[in-house]
Amino acid sequence: MLRQFELVEKVRSYDPNVDEEALDRAYVFAVKMHGAQTRASGDPYYSHPVEVAGILTEYKLDSASIITALLHDTVEDTAASIEDIKIMFGDEIAELVEGVTKLNKLQLQSDKTKQAENFRKLLLAISEDIRVLLVKLADRVHNMRTLKFHKKEEKRKRIAKETLEIYAPLAERIGMQEMKNELEELSFRELYPEAYSSICARLSFLREQGGDLVSRIINQLKDDLKNEGLEIEVTGREKSPYSIFRKMQRQNSTFEQLCDIMAFRVIVPSVADCYHVLGVIHTKYSMVPGRYKDYISTPKPNGYKSLHTGVIGPEKHRIEIQIRTKEMHDVAEIGLAAHWRYKQGDYSTDGHQFPWVRDLLDLMDQSSNSEEFLEHTKLEMFQDQVFCFSPKGDVIPLPKGATAVDFAYAVHSGLGNRCVGVKINGKIKPLRSELTNGDQVEILTSKTQTPSPEWERFVITGKAKAAIRRFVRAQKREQYLEIGEQILQKAFKADGFEYNDKLLENVLANFKQSSVEDLVAAVGEGLILVSDILDIIFPDHKSKFVKVVDAIKRSAKRIGDKSDNKKQSPINGLIPGMAINFAKCCRPLPGDRIVGIVTTGKGVTIHRIDCSTLEKFSSEPERWLDVSWNEDSSNQETHISRLRIVLENRPGSLATLSNVIAKNHGNISNLNILERTVSFFELAVDIEVQDVEHLRDIMMALRASSGINSVRRSQD
Repeated sequence: MLRQFELVEKVRSYDPNVDEEALDRAYVFAVKMHGAQTRASGDPYYSHPVEVAGILTEYKLDSASIITALLHDTVEDTAASIEDIKIMFGDEIAELVEGVTKLNKLQLQSDKTKQAENFRKLLLAISEDIRVLLVKLADRVHNMRTLKFHKKEEKRKRIAKETLEIYAPLAERIGMQEMKNELEELSFRELYPEAYSSICARLSFLREQGGDLVSRIINQLKDDLKNEGLEIEVTGREKSPYSIFRKMQRQNSTFEQLCDIMAFRVIVPSVADCYHVLGVIHTKYSMVPGRYKDYISTPKPNGYKSLHTGVIGPEKHRIEIQIRTKEMHDVAEIGLAAHWRYKQGDYSTDGHQFPWVRDLLDLMDQSSNSEEFLEHTKLEMFQDQVFCFSPKGDVIPLPKGATAVDFAYAVHSGLGNRCVGVKINGKIKPLRSELTNGDQVEILTSKTQTPSPEWERFVITGKAKAAIRRFVRAQKREQYLEIGEQILQKAFKADGFEYNDKLLENVLANFKQSSVEDLVAAVGEGLILVSDILDIIFPDHKSKFVKVVDAIKRSAKRIGDKSDNKKQSPINGLIPGMAINFAKCCRPLPGDRIVGIVTTGKGVTIHRIDCSTLEKFSSEPERWLDVSWNEDSSNQETHISRLRIVLENRPGSLATLSNVIAKNHGNISNLNILERTVSFFELAVDIEVQDVEHLRDIMMALRASSGINSVRRSQD
C-alpha cells in the first residue's frame, strides 16, 4: 500500500502545482473514517481507496480525481456525509464523490434490477463529469485484483460477469486499453478457469518451443526498416489469453488453428511515416487477405488510430503488425487520459462531449425500465465493429452483424422510424440485409411509414431495439386509452352519471397514478378495475354495472384457480392449447430467435430463424407465426441440442469430451460417430441443456480443451 508521502510524491512527479495539503487531508480523512474496518482479504479497508488512488496516478490524473479516489467509499461505508466532504474539500470533490459512491443501499426487486439501476445512475454521473467513470474503473480494477478473497463462488462469478459485460467495454469506450485488458483477464480467469489455464499452458509451451522467437522477429523487422532512414521503435507481444479465447469463439476454431497469436507494433514519428512503413512491409512480406485495417483515416469511436495489417512475416510466421505514431500509441493504451495529457490541462470533463455518452443517454430515455436499458447498453457496447458510409460520405460505425435498419437508427431515430427500403452499394436490398465493412448505404423513406414490431427480430443495436420498443409501447398505450375510455363511459352512463376527467383527477392518488391518461390506460390494460374507481367516487351508490363487473371478476378468479396448476406454455404468441413441436432439423433452444410454422395435423412447429428448412415455406407466408420464448416459463426444463464435434483420434479424447460437458452441467443423451479417419473422427452429440447460453458455455469450454479440433451447432 502506498504511504502518504509516496502518494503525494507520485502526483507531484507529473503535476508540480498539486495541492499537497488537500491530498494529505484526504489521505488522513480516509484512514480515520474507515478506522478498524477490514476487507475480505483481512487488510485494513483504507488500503482499498489508497490503492485506487495509486492506480489513477499511473495515468497522471488531476488532483481532484486522486482525492475523489481516496474518499469514494467514505459516504457509503462510514459516518461521513456529502455535506462533510463539501465543507472539507469543496463542491467539485463533493460532486465527484457523490457520483462515484456505490448504490448498495437501493431496495429494489432483484439483483438484476439493482445492477441495472446502479448502471443507470452511474451513466447520469458520467454525463456530468467523465472523471466519475475513471475513478469507478480504477475502483473495479482493484476489486477484481482482490476478488479471490471472496469465499462465495457465486458472488465472485457475478462480479466477474458484470465486469466483463459492463466495465471492460466502458474502459474500451474511453480508450483505456491497459485497464480494459486487465479487467478482461481477471474476469476470464474467474468465469472460465479451465479455458484460461489451457490457453496459458499452450502459450507457455509455445514460448519454450520457440525460444526467443519474438525478439528474432523484432530484430528482423528493424533490419527491414533501418535502410528507410526512419526513427522507429518495434515491440512485440503475445496476444492476451482472453483475446485468443474470443478469437476462437468468433472463428469457431481451436487454439492450434490460430496463426496470428503474436502482435508487433511499429512506432514512427509522423502519419506519413505510418503509410511509408506499411508500404515497406507489404513489399517484403505477403499480406494476409482481409487483414488490413486503416484506423487512421477512419478512427474508432473512442479515438483509436493505427494501421493494422496481417502478413506472413519473418521465419514464415503469420503475425499482426500495428503501425502508429507515439501520440497514437499513448491514446491507444490510456485513451482519455492521453487526450488530456496532450492538451496540457486545457480539457473539458463534461461527459456530454462524448458521442457514446449521448447515445446511451438517448437509450435511457427510450427504454421503459432499468433492466431494458441495461440490455440495450450491452448490445450497444460489447460488439466488434464494421464501418459503413452514408451517400454523403459520412462514416457510420456499427456492430458486426448490423442490418440496414440498425444503420438508419444510427444516423437518426426519425430516419429509422420512416425507412421502407435500402440501397446497398447502389442495389435495392431487403431491410434485414447484414452490412459489411465499406458498404455505402442509402435509406429509402416514406412519411406514412412507422416502425414494424417485426424489425426487432433482426436488429442488433440497442438504439434500434429501444426505438422500436418505444413505438410499440406508444401504440399499445393508444389502444389501452381507447379501451379504457369506452369502459369508463359505459360504466358512468349505466348509472346515470356524467363522465368527466375532473372526477377521475380526484382519485389519482388512490391508485398511485400521475395523470388521468395513466389511469384510463391502466383501466384499458386491465390493471385497475372500473368497479374500484366507482366505489371511491360514489361510495354510497351500488350500480348494476358494478355487479356485472364483480361477476366477471369472480368468473375470472375461478378460471385462474383452475389453471394455476397447469404448466405454462414455453412459447408466446400461440393460441392456448395449440400443439407445439420443436423442429428436429435445427433443435431450437430458449434464447434462440424463433419462428412458428403451422403444420397440418401437428399444430405449430418451432424453428430457429436461421434454419435452412424455412426456405421450403418461403412461398407460404400464411403458415408463418411470429412467436418468442416465454421468459416466465420454468427455466429448469431441459432441451436437446445437437453438436458436431471433430476429435483427435487418440486415447482419452472421448473422456475429455464427456468430462468437459459434465463439468459444465450438460448431459449427453445420444452420441453417434459419423466419420472416422486415422487422425480424426467426427461425432454427432445430443446434449441436454437449459438454454442457448448454457449451450454456448459448453461449446466455449470444449473449444478450449486439448484434443478437440472443432465444435459447431448441428443444422440437420
